[in-house]
Amino acid sequence: MATFVLVPGMWLGGWAWRDVAERLRAAGHTAYPVTLTGLGERAHLGGPHVNLDTQITDVVNVLRYEDLHDVALVGHSFAANVITGAADQVPERIARLVYVDTWPLPNGVAQIDLNPPEARQAQEQQVAAQGDGWRLPMPPWEAMDQGNELRGLGDAERRLMRERATDQPFGTATQPVRLKQPNPAREALPRIGIWCSLTIEEVRGLVENYPAVCSTLAEPGWQFVELPTGHWPMFSKPRELADLLASLA
Repeated sequence: MATFVLVPGMWLGGWAWRDVAERLRAAGHTAYPVTLTGLGERAHLGGPHVNLDTQITDVVNVLRYEDLHDVALVGHSFAANVITGAADQVPERIARLVYVDTWPLPNGVAQIDLNPPEARQAQEQQVAAQGDGWRLPMPPWEAMDQGNELRGLGDAERRLMRERATDQPFGTATQPVRLKQPNPAREALPRIGIWCSLTIEEVRGLVENYPAVCSTLAEPGWQFVELPTGHWPMFSKPRELADLLASLA
């Protein structure tokens, strides 16, 4: 049986993994859904001090204080940067890194760098006007409806996400990824990409067209699999995601 540590993406807490975690546990696995600082039930801990390092420490501390080893460390969306940062610090506790509809950004790149200049400026203005200078609200559905992003999300799933979403501490998006160079122990970890809103062929196109932010996908050690749905498979296909995670571990 395997041990899974499940890290959600922006605006979500550990609650987002509930159905996935329950199915993994029913199959005999151990599952630790993580809520990062400033989100979900830890929203009261948010503030301008919260950045990517803060949330990496959240995951590292779960691994250390729960004394976890041989972990399948799973990150969805933005959490790719969080689990990669955790693996940089405690690679000896991790068996594999699993990226759900996402990939780790190259060293020195921040999440906000994925946006074109006009989108980045719009986010900065929104944080300043609506987020007290440090909170990024979850965008409206129409802004998130790009390609297959929302595929599989019905009214109930959208309502749940909107009701429980928490403004994202903006420092987590603006602080660049900083990794030890080199770090052979981290670099040797198996990496699995579960692609949901993109096909594997489309992912290869990302590497060719956007090497500055997608170059890590061209590195050795990857296994790619597809789970066709939208960007939030923990809501749209939780049973299938749990079964796939279990089979990969």
